[in-house]
Formats: sequence, structure tokens, C-alpha cells
Amino acid sequence: MRRFEGNTYWIIGASEGLGRALAEALSHEGAHLVLSARNVPRLEEICKNLPNARAVSFDVTDLDAVCRAVDEVGTFDGLVYNAGTYDPINTADWNTKSALAISDVNYSGALRVLGETVPGLIQEGRGDITLIGSLAGYHGLPNAISYGSSKAALISLAETMRHDLAGTGVTIRIVNPGFIKTRLTDKNSFKMPMLMTPEDAADRVVRAMSRRRFRTDFPAPFSWLMRLIDYLPDILVYRGK
Repeated sequence: MRRFEGNTYWIIGASEGLGRALAEALSHEGAHLVLSARNVPRLEEICKNLPNARAVSFDVTDLDAVCRAVDEVGTFDGLVYNAGTYDPINTADWNTKSALAISDVNYSGALRVLGETVPGLIQEGRGDITLIGSLAGYHGLPNAISYGSSKAALISLAETMRHDLAGTGVTIRIVNPGFIKTRLTDKNSFKMPMLMTPEDAADRVVRAMSRRRFRTDFPAPFSWLMRLIDYLPDILVYRGK
């Protein structure tokens, strides 16, 4: 079990929803926090209410800004990449600008951040990295142009890093939640099964971070169903489509 007390965790995407709840949960565990997002006032508000928390605002889509943030943050024990955005986009109503923006935050942003932090962690022979994916990354879903594929790419990235980081002392994990009640999921017009509060989801992420297990999917049994779909014949999955 990993002990959080006294360790420094850098949460990227900490101003809303899961990120904010995760910051509160880790603070309760005694962790020192560096909180990042683009929303400076919101970050400062959160830091005022959490002991041992400081804000480093930047945009994950800007490599120069990422580099400056890495320098400002300095040494840390754990990194959580939770930056994400979402818009429901149907293929028939393709919005290229929105699709690229989603991919740039959800996946390319992770590449920028990890590219500027992982080499240093490997050199130190220590570090803990948590990537927040999504159950939507396991299977193509309706109205999820860019979002689903960006999360699938993030899962693939974590799997590759798991192989490559073996024996380096750096731990990598992927955590894939289902639907969480946030300003992003408020955009959905359909019924979302097993919808969680950010606080419930954050508690599950903290439990995942306390272990060395690589992959955590929740909530069950919804996560089991999402993984099962890939084993079904296409004729069943896409019947009538």
C-alpha cells in the first residue's frame, strides 16, 4: 500500500469535477499538492481551502507552457494526468475544430507533460504516474468522435509505458472511470448508467493509487460490460447499423 502523507503529488486538471475531488481526497491523506489547470481563480480558490497545496497554472496544449510548469513545479513524487475535455460529436455532424481540441487536451497534452517529466523520473529511479482514462476508450461509442479515440490512445500509451518502465523504479497506472457527474457529462442528453459523484470516483482513484496494480476500471458491473463488448461478434454489436 502506498502512503500519501508527506509526498508531493502534481494533479493536472485539478480545477473541476474529479480533479478537484481528488485534490481534496489526497489532501485529507496528508499529501502535499501541486494543482494545475488553466483556470487561475478556481485553482487559487481550491488552494486556499487545502493545506500544503499550491497552484501552477498552464495549458497542456502549449509545449512552452508545459516546460515552464515543469521547471516551476520542481521535484514531485507522483503525477496525475486528469486534464480532459469533451463535446458530443456525431460523425454525421463532424466538427473538426472541436475534435482536434479534444484530442489535443486528452491525449497530446499527456504526451507533452510525460515527455518533459518521465526522463527525469527514470534518471532518479523513482516516481508514480497515474493517467485518468475512461471506459469509453475500450469501445467505439455513438457521438464520441475524438473523445473515445483520445482515451483509447491514452490507454495504449499507458500499456506501452508499462512495458518500457519495467525495472526503472517508475510506476505507471491507468484508471478508467465510467460516467461522473460533471459539467462535461452535463452535455449528454442520454441516460448515463451508474452515474457517480466526483467524490465517489476520487475515492476509487485514491484506492487505485495506493496499490501497484496497473489497471483499474470502475464501476462494476458497467466496466465488465464495456470490456465484454470487444469479445462479442461484430454482427451482434452493430446489428441494424
